[in-house]
Amino acid sequence: MKIDLETLRRSGRIAARALAHGRGLIRAGARLEEIQCAVEAKIRELGGEPAFPAQMSRNHVAAHYCSPPGDPTVIQPGDIVKLDCGVHVDGYVTDNATTVDLRDGEDSLLCAASRMALENAIAVMGPGASLTEVGRQIETTIGSLGFKPVRNLCGHGVARYSIHCAPSIPNYADGKAGRLRPNMTVACEPFASDGVGMIAVDGVPEVFMLKRDLRPKDNLPADVLRAMEQARGLPFARRDLVRWFGAPGKAEDCLRLLARKGLVEEYPPLCERPGVRIAQFEHTVFIHEDRAEVMTYLPQ
Repeated sequence: MKIDLETLRRSGRIAARALAHGRGLIRAGARLEEIQCAVEAKIRELGGEPAFPAQMSRNHVAAHYCSPPGDPTVIQPGDIVKLDCGVHVDGYVTDNATTVDLRDGEDSLLCAASRMALENAIAVMGPGASLTEVGRQIETTIGSLGFKPVRNLCGHGVARYSIHCAPSIPNYADGKAGRLRPNMTVACEPFASDGVGMIAVDGVPEVFMLKRDLRPKDNLPADVLRAMEQARGLPFARRDLVRWFGAPGKAEDCLRLLARKGLVEEYPPLCERPGVRIAQFEHTVFIHEDRAEVMTYLPQ
């Protein structure tokens, strides 16, 4: 399938600008939900749509913390805060993430480990590049600074109206990984941890996605069908449902119905043990016939 590169580039520019906007809002005392909503509003202001709900994961939480409606959680002094956001323009998805370390600041060694690992991984990407070698660059870079990559989280392919698809981009030298091919679009996201580098599910899910396209035989109410049409097959948050239905009760009824029919996948927070600190940086990269192009660099 032919890829509209200009639309993909536009998606990446919007993602980068929205991420930078959100990063500038990260400070002690700020509410997580307000920042996430501000990032999503910026995406829409710039002409895109969120490819998934903006998420902010702190400290030992590596990924997938998405604020519930009315979340009172505020950033604490000394937190290390990951901000992850994605954009689609006409279905063309880009995904990027950044980390702010409020304890160790801009010179944070943990942040440098993740950021440098991402840069070194991108440097070896291209058509035919070994994903084992990409993972080795990540693992070696993070290890050289005294940290561990999170081995059971990985980067991933993205495609039109798809936030996760093949190939997986390992954060260690996985000997079973394949190779990059022309026309792939991939999101590379090294996680650097001062813990053991393994995460587990822990917490209430706030992000959801349909397991498949809906069918007439699913026998869903018209308001649920309209809400799921707005999701476009991409992930959505509980707070999105509240916005679409206009009432928390109806949002909860929708989730219960979809779960009862086995139609929805849940994405709870992914965590190491409390006390661990994790950093994450991420870019989306398109593989040309002769090179790799980063789509989510911040425009100059």
